[in-house]
Amino acid sequence: MDTGNQQIQSLYFVGAGGIGMAALERYFLAQGKRIAGYDRTPSELTDALQAEGVEIVFDENPELIPDYCRDPKSTLVVYTPAVPDDHAGLRYFRENGFEVVKRAKLLGIVTENSKALCFAGTHGKTTTSSMAAHILQVSGVGSNAFLGGVLRNYDSNFLLSRTSPYSVIEADEFDRSFHHLHPYVAVVTSTDPDHLDIYGNEENYLEGFAHFTELIRPGGSLIVHTGLKLVPRPGKDVQVYTYGRNDGDFHATRINKGNGEISFDLVTPWETIHDISLGVPVDINIENAIAAIAACRLVDIDFAALRHAIGTFMGAKRRFEFWLKEPGEHGKVVIDDYAHHPSEIAASIGSVRDLYPGRKITVIFQPHLYSRTRDFADEFAKSLSLADELLLLPIYPAREEPIPGITSQVILDKATCSTKCIYSKENLIKSIHFLNFDVLLTVGAGDIVNLLPQICDEVKKQQR
Repeated sequence: MDTGNQQIQSLYFVGAGGIGMAALERYFLAQGKRIAGYDRTPSELTDALQAEGVEIVFDENPELIPDYCRDPKSTLVVYTPAVPDDHAGLRYFRENGFEVVKRAKLLGIVTENSKALCFAGTHGKTTTSSMAAHILQVSGVGSNAFLGGVLRNYDSNFLLSRTSPYSVIEADEFDRSFHHLHPYVAVVTSTDPDHLDIYGNEENYLEGFAHFTELIRPGGSLIVHTGLKLVPRPGKDVQVYTYGRNDGDFHATRINKGNGEISFDLVTPWETIHDISLGVPVDINIENAIAAIAACRLVDIDFAALRHAIGTFMGAKRRFEFWLKEPGEHGKVVIDDYAHHPSEIAASIGSVRDLYPGRKITVIFQPHLYSRTRDFADEFAKSLSLADELLLLPIYPAREEPIPGITSQVILDKATCSTKCIYSKENLIKSIHFLNFDVLLTVGAGDIVNLLPQICDEVKKQQR
């Protein structure tokens, strides 16, 4: 693929260990480019990338940049918005005449050179894009898929095809990244306000999505969830469809739940697809599957591939992922979910209640970002109060500096659970053995996932 500059022979990624950056590194590695980069700390993902041929360092000292990445004529530099502007490596590249672009611009180049299925939304975009990528893979058509989660079917967040005309993109609204894309099919799953540190207010957030719909290519399609506040602005040559659980051009009928399974029929503008079974039988995946199938029907994927793919889809890691599932009616269960927005958390707790009616549900939540905690403290408290028991960890700061007066305590004070408290990570692990968990759900977009192995070990020790 042409990166926009035929002379580019190498790419340097600042923030190379991010899940989204990793997919691009693997894509361009497969194109025969030399790939190097920097990340703050080693991880399982950086270990895997290094084994595949990506040269990664964990010190921002410019002297560690490899020689093959020191020519501005042949090296493109890519960074994520999470990297601070005073990063020594970034300063070196900018001061020496290199082209330095955000990851989103590079994804935009990918979408210019393919028929891109782009999935946007406050929540749901990782699962829907992953389902669509799996459908295309199962159909034999394939795609180059750049996903925000590691698919359990493939143990990767990136799928490669040297022959498919399609790409599948998780279109991220953070920092208006999705404004660099050129969708062939665009899906908008939800527009609940988020990232108000970037957008300021709900009106600007909705405007960001409206502009995204303007970027769809002539002859392309837009698929929008019913009931959104969004007023889309697609071009006159773009077909617009709606979807929803019970209404819209694409919707479900004959929903059946039982014995840990969910199946339904899908009504489309042209036909009804019967007997679709969810490989991950969680209620929210009904809507996610409808969105993914709608996008793939618009590029002519056949019924058999659609059914088989949805039935064999194992989900993305950290999207309602079971870590422990002991047998028996009273067996202990540990589920982890990436949910970090109030709407997502409410849906996740609701799905647990749906699967385990009558059982005690304990939620451990790690808030993500000081600004998000400040902006949505009331909503977080309301969603988390759906749990029987609430345990909060300190806020995961990610890219932010602390905001005075904003801690996990602001959520705890507003939550109405009969049992609620705050733990440090260390005290949580030490205390789990004594807390008598039943069904445990961990939620948050920070590093809470790193605690899961220890949490499961401690839950297994609980006295029966």
